[in-house]
Amino acid sequence: MIDPLDSEYSILSQCDMLSLNRSSLYYKKRPVSAKKLAILNAMDEIYTENPVYGARRIREELLRQGYKISRPTVARYMRILCIEAIYPKPKTSAPHPEHKIYPYLLRNVTASYPNHIWGTDITYIRMQRGFMYLVAYMDWYSRYVVSWELSDTLEDDFVVYALEKALATATPHIVNSDQGSQYTGNNYINTLLNKGVRISMDGRGRCMDNIFTERLWRTVKYEDIYIKDYDTPKALRRGLNEYFIKYNTKRLHQSLGYQIPFEVYCNTANQLEA
Repeated sequence: MIDPLDSEYSILSQCDMLSLNRSSLYYKKRPVSAKKLAILNAMDEIYTENPVYGARRIREELLRQGYKISRPTVARYMRILCIEAIYPKPKTSAPHPEHKIYPYLLRNVTASYPNHIWGTDITYIRMQRGFMYLVAYMDWYSRYVVSWELSDTLEDDFVVYALEKALATATPHIVNSDQGSQYTGNNYINTLLNKGVRISMDGRGRCMDNIFTERLWRTVKYEDIYIKDYDTPKALRRGLNEYFIKYNTKRLHQSLGYQIPFEVYCNTANQLEA
């Protein structure tokens, strides 16, 4: 992940860009086998195409592709990928006892102006040799991606770092997330509370709470990740930076009446201030 011979970026700068502590350089991460990586990538494509698929149907698709794998292993890999089938389901796990779960605030609420509601989520991003995790904060009214960040682990550092970058741009009324540990820890919660932001968390068994961000992941993967097939974290970061600039400032959105997110986000915000 870190190239000590890089002439453009120092080790400290590379750690900062990847949201890594320098101490993590001394930790030798166990490499993912080629077989496991191939299965993870196949599962990512299956789920992106069919987000209603759970472990059973993903396993059947993998078997059709020639991968011999058990359903428990598929379920375990789904946790690595941060995915679950999008359909109503009963509560299957309890939150961390030391983490506070906030109520879902968006029932019968529609984003009606920029920075009214932001949504955030984490997704798996494949590379030729390994994978990263991507987090984003999106303004639901305009579909504008306010900030994003990459990490090679699911620790909450990169989620909070991206949140701080987003809050440097604007302060939303509500931020909605799932109940993952990255969003229920004190670092994330306190960052929002200190800004006076209301916290909303998807109720378990609610299948459509963060659908805008799910659609973003589908778009990013089909329009960039699967096409570019990045080989290094540095190339991935540069490519995503280019893609999100294009997504925000050039890409027409049918849901916005073929307007551009940046135009909707900034123009509407300026009108409200006038």
